[in-house]
Amino acid sequence: MPIMFNSILLTAGFNLGDIRLLRHKDNRAEKGRSPYELWRDNREQFDLYQATQSVRNESKLRVPYWASFVGTPSDETLFVGIYGVKNPRLLEQDTPMPHRNGIDKAGSCYIYDISPEPRLSDLIGKLLVDWGLGERAWIQRADKQDKQIVELRTEFKEPVFPGFLNFIESLSKLNKLPKSWIAVLQSSRGIYLLTCPKTKEQYVGSATGEGGFWRRWQDYVQTGHGGDVALKSRNPSDYQVSILEVAGTSVTVDGIMEMERLWKLKLQSREMGLNRN
Repeated sequence: MPIMFNSILLTAGFNLGDIRLLRHKDNRAEKGRSPYELWRDNREQFDLYQATQSVRNESKLRVPYWASFVGTPSDETLFVGIYGVKNPRLLEQDTPMPHRNGIDKAGSCYIYDISPEPRLSDLIGKLLVDWGLGERAWIQRADKQDKQIVELRTEFKEPVFPGFLNFIESLSKLNKLPKSWIAVLQSSRGIYLLTCPKTKEQYVGSATGEGGFWRRWQDYVQTGHGGDVALKSRNPSDYQVSILEVAGTSVTVDGIMEMERLWKLKLQSREMGLNRN
């Protein structure tokens, strides 16, 4: 028989009518500043993000407690705590948004006093629930929307790096990767593949310098073309990036360039792709 989140709330002494369930996942967030990343890396900024809410949601949020969750990069729903909530009031002064570039204007939204509730704090970052199929409302009533617990972990942990040959991601999502993945990509060099989602063309490239794959891919994120001739001649695209071959620590830059040459021949990326040399 499945374990439900409401049974845990009741055991902890909460009245279900006093709780709103909040799932934070903002598609407008800037790189590295999603609700999940704010919670993971900067709790003060996450609390500010959570405490600042639109005027239209005030009636939905007018309860003593919020049970807060964040959507993870794997689209899981992770429990991040119960918060006591009080004193909603209009924002008195312009305030920088914690999750994206911009300003919350004075009077444009409500600010709440929120404080972490000690009850259930031992489950923070460990408990995952099934929020429901599709784009369900991010504010829900606990007494009307019970959630099935899908996993209870012994500790907070991010997904394990899938391995170089299994790694596939779009450029726009690179900065949302777990820090442990970024560390692996920074320490590794070799041959990568870019695929344009618009034209289906491929580009074979090499990461030879300090910072490895990660540093090289950041060139594309920042410029849209990474200095590559064919990519400069077209509009920027959200290329899919993957790894074709990893170079050993003893392989020289010339050795990596030879690996790159062979992959261009194998994939015919000069004749049917975006390589120009």
